[in-house]
Amino acid sequence: MPGYVIHLAVAEEYLKKHKNRKENYDKFIEGVIYPDSVTDKSQTHYGAKSGEANIVKFLEENNIQNSFNRGYFLHLITDYLFYNKYIDTFSMDIYNDYDILNKRLIKKYKVNIPEKVRNKIFFKDNLNLKILSMELVEKLIDEVSSLNLDKIVEETKENPKKWTNIRTLKYID
Repeated sequence: MPGYVIHLAVAEEYLKKHKNRKENYDKFIEGVIYPDSVTDKSQTHYGAKSGEANIVKFLEENNIQNSFNRGYFLHLITDYLFYNKYIDTFSMDIYNDYDILNKRLIKKYKVNIPEKVRNKIFFKDNLNLKILSMELVEKLIDEVSSLNLDKIVEETKENPKKWTNIRTLKYID
């Protein structure tokens, strides 16, 4: 799963790019952080683990007609694309990368950290990134925040396989 700050940066950019949606900011952000705020993430990601987010199953049980569910849906799309488009390799070093990137992402995207997750966000300085790069994360944030969520709902109805293919990542120590 991308770290909270990445999810929140995607959300902030999404809200800027889709002002016509007139989302309830607090409910949308609550929806964005909800899937990672539980103990059993397989339940909130509709897959065996958060890296296998299943938006088709989410849509079988939910709609995206309210701000909470739209934020939740955006979270799942971000997870799905993160693992299936943006990264090829996974290791536990990714969590250090999140901590290294957090300060820069908060500043660049003017991310507001909800009280509920403040104690789950950490910062590390002057360390080298091992899995991610700032450029990769910026690309993820820009591309995912530009997506039309209603169009993705339609795509999942027309071609569910497009959004359920799980790519195997290379794991490194």
